[in-house]
Amino acid sequence: MVGGRDPQSAHVVVGVDTDKDEHVAVAIDQLGARLSEHRVATTTPGYADLERWSCSLGEVRAFGVEGTGAYDAGLSRFLTSRGRTVVEVNRPDRSTRRRKGKSDPIDAEMAARAVLANLAHSTPKSGGGKVEMIRMLRCTRSSALKARTQALNQIQAFIVTAPDDLRESLRGVTASKLVSHCTRLRPGELATPTAVAKHTLRSLSRRCHQLTVEIKTLGKELCRLTAHAAPALLKLLGVGPDTAATLLVTAGSNPEFTRRTGADRRHRGPNGAGAARS
Repeated sequence: MVGGRDPQSAHVVVGVDTDKDEHVAVAIDQLGARLSEHRVATTTPGYADLERWSCSLGEVRAFGVEGTGAYDAGLSRFLTSRGRTVVEVNRPDRSTRRRKGKSDPIDAEMAARAVLANLAHSTPKSGGGKVEMIRMLRCTRSSALKARTQALNQIQAFIVTAPDDLRESLRGVTASKLVSHCTRLRPGELATPTAVAKHTLRSLSRRCHQLTVEIKTLGKELCRLTAHAAPALLKLLGVGPDTAATLLVTAGSNPEFTRRTGADRRHRGPNGAGAARS
């Protein structure tokens, strides 16, 4: 008996507040009564312990997990692979946090109550297979693009403040050839402002070149994986590899996610309010 109830007859909803090293779970029954609290390590044995604890309280209806793309990704994958229903729950908004304070057990209980009240019903992305591979490559390529843009901006900024002789020698160089030109600079001993400026520009230019090679390589792999994962998507008018990769990452391995999102938007008015249906 748990709290005067027969575990065999209880329908359990478990909410989980996740962190890097520890997950906190709170279970409630079908009437919303709080049953128990449990803490587990963020390891496979810890996930198995969480499942065993949940099942000991009754028939588990669903697990409500906060966010499912960070600390909770491993738990979501484990539970899904075990045939459990996992529902993605948004983290409490700031007003709720200010009113109740930050508490892992409270957040876990709120996640469970959101699932019980059917306020949360999103299926988490699976985080596996080709889509996860595309996501990782896309994130890496995006960071490389940002780093290259930053390096290019630094090159332009250093040229503006470079010693007059160096700045004049670069005045007629077009933007498309600036990186290759600066790569060939010979600073010599770093004993003068001009030498240091040349060394800086050469270092940044070499960085740009390396990043460009990396971006091209990642782009080719993205095209290959995207074409293999969703060949029909690439046949649509106006959908290239970048757009297809974005759509795949957004939907994850759950295509119903985009269908549901699209349906929700169609039933909203121009200000986000619900539109009347005929």
